[in-house]
Amino acid sequence: MAVIEQPDDKIESSLAAWWRHFRYVVSENPVTLFAFCLFGMFVFLAFFGPWIVPFDPLASDTSSALQPPSWKHWFGTDNLGRDVFSRVIVATRLDFMIAFSAVALSFVIGSVLGCLSGYYGGWTDRIVGRSVDTIMAFPLFVLAMGIVAALGNTVENIVYATAIINLPFYTRVARAEVNIRRQAGFVDAAKLAGNSDARLLTFHLYPNILPPMMVQVSLNLGWAILNAAGLSFIGLGVRPPSPEWGIMVAEGATFIVSGQWWLALFPGAALMLAVFCFNLLGDGLRDLIDPQRRT
Repeated sequence: MAVIEQPDDKIESSLAAWWRHFRYVVSENPVTLFAFCLFGMFVFLAFFGPWIVPFDPLASDTSSALQPPSWKHWFGTDNLGRDVFSRVIVATRLDFMIAFSAVALSFVIGSVLGCLSGYYGGWTDRIVGRSVDTIMAFPLFVLAMGIVAALGNTVENIVYATAIINLPFYTRVARAEVNIRRQAGFVDAAKLAGNSDARLLTFHLYPNILPPMMVQVSLNLGWAILNAAGLSFIGLGVRPPSPEWGIMVAEGATFIVSGQWWLALFPGAALMLAVFCFNLLGDGLRDLIDPQRRT
């Protein structure tokens, strides 16, 4: 007698299959394992950083200002006596929130526009293409500066500016991938089976364009953090006294000549490590999402 598989059993079997695939991808490449571990560390700090730091990142103590790294202050103190280690850890949440929000926004809008452009062509392709070309005509960081300067240097406007300058990458990748696959055999078979254009794009074409998109997401996360830090460095980003890596590097740069090297070194190292992590993470995300790898 045949046993009918319940929906809960299907979910459990799919999760088990995904977990086996994840373990295979991670164990196959030690660099991917290192990238995921590093990413996990940053996520942990972003969520729990404010509760594990030894000092209040906003509390100043002028009596202990500009102290070098020691057992009490691992990364030293700044010109106001604030603990640099605590500020670097707490800044992880703000920088990651800006990066993930901006990339998620540009990913959703850009992939939808790119899919429509690549699938339908015609005027849809021309309008989307010219809009993307207009954005790409400007130096992207200069465009982000202009947007933030016009709208005001708030966290929301930094997210919008970063999303706008990242939008063309996803639109172009999605358009190219959909344009290649729209005449493929599985697409024709899905049309003959009675699938609508929306269902065909959502369930047949979109999953097949995710692997290259995931690589782009990983790279853009690093660029988004650099963009936010760059805006803060020139005074158009997050406002002091909020702990943010770009602000801390900018404030510490003025003290390097006088010998207080730790003020810029440690937030700069955290920024470099985050970008390095996302650059390494791209290949692992592609292998996890790619349907051809799940065999």
